[in-house]
Amino acid sequence: MFQKLDIFEKRYDELNNKLYDPTVAANVELYNDIMKEVKSLEPIVEKYREYKTAVQTVEEAKQMISEGVDDEFKAMLDEEVNTAKDDIEKTSNELKILLLPKDPNDERNVIVEIRAGAGGEEASLFCSVLFRMYSMYAEKRGFKTELLNASETELGGYKEISFMVNGDGAFSRLKFESGVHRVQRVPDTESQGRIHTSTVTVAVLPEAEDVEYEINPADLKIDTFRSSGAGGQHINKTSSAIRITHLPTGTVVECQDERSQFKNRDKAMKVLKSRLLNEKRQEQSSAIAAERKAQVGTGERNERIRTYNYPQGRVTDHRIGLTLYKIDDILNGSLDEIIDPLITADRAEKLKENMENG
Repeated sequence: MFQKLDIFEKRYDELNNKLYDPTVAANVELYNDIMKEVKSLEPIVEKYREYKTAVQTVEEAKQMISEGVDDEFKAMLDEEVNTAKDDIEKTSNELKILLLPKDPNDERNVIVEIRAGAGGEEASLFCSVLFRMYSMYAEKRGFKTELLNASETELGGYKEISFMVNGDGAFSRLKFESGVHRVQRVPDTESQGRIHTSTVTVAVLPEAEDVEYEINPADLKIDTFRSSGAGGQHINKTSSAIRITHLPTGTVVECQDERSQFKNRDKAMKVLKSRLLNEKRQEQSSAIAAERKAQVGTGERNERIRTYNYPQGRVTDHRIGLTLYKIDDILNGSLDEIIDPLITADRAEKLKENMENG
C-alpha cells in the first residue's frame, strides 16, 4: 500500500509543478486534464501526508523519551504518542478506503426512471412523490434536473416518468436508489382509514457517452406522434413526440417533453444508448439476461429496498437495516442521511472483499 502511496505523492507533486508551466496554462484541454488528475489524487495524498505526520510524531516523541526527560515532560510525550497512534490507525483505515477501485461511472450524469408497480393509482401518486424528492435532492446538491418523458394520470400521478440529473458525481450519489420502493399510507380516497401498500420501481442508469455505444440506424424504428397527458398548451397540436424502437432488443423509448421533434429525438437517443449500454454491462459483469428487471425487480410488494411508512413517519432502508423517523425531511430531498450510510456500507463490503482476496 505504501509503495503505491509514494508513487501517488510523487505524481501529485509532478502534476502540480506542471500547472505552473506557461505552455500547459496556454493549452486549456491539457490544463483541464491535469487539474482533473490532481483533484483525483488530492484526497489520497493529503490523507497520506496526515498519516506520515502522525508516524513522525510518534518516532520523534519516542526518541526524546529514550534520551531521558523529566516525569512531567514524559507524561506529555506519552499522551502525544497515544494521540498520534490513534491518528495512524484512523488515517490508515481511511487510506484503505480511498485506495479502493473507483466505479468508473461515478462522475457521470444519470438517467432516472420511475415506474408505478403494484397498487394502482396509489403507486402512480407515489411516483410523483419520488420525482419531487429526487428533484429537491438534486437541487440541494447543485445538480440540474431535466425532464425526459412522463406519462401522467388523471389524479396528478405518473404511470412512469424519466429524467436526467446532470452534475459531477451524480451517479455516485444516486446509484443505490435502483430497486423497489414500497409505500405504506392511507389514501385520500380510503374512507375506512385502512393502510394501503404500493410499490414503485426506480432505475438509475449512468448516461452513455457517444463513443461507448454505436447504434446502427438500420436497427431503429422511429415513430412520431402527438403528445398526450394532462396539461400543456401544445398537447395534441403537433406530432412532436418521438418513439424509438431498437429492433434487435425490442427496447422502446419515448420522449414527449419538448415541443421540438428534434430535441425529443435527441433526448430519446440518449436514454436508448444508456439503457442498451447498461444491459451490455450487466451481461458482461453478471452474465444475467439483459433485462432491465434485473435492476429494479418485478414491482411486487414483497420485493423492496426501502419502505416509506407514513403513519409511523418512518423510512427504512432494508439493505443496511437503517430506520429514520424523518419521512417529511427525506421526501423533501434530505436524502444524504440514507445515501451516506449506503456508500459507507458499500465501501466496507469492498474493503472486506479486498482483504479476503489478499
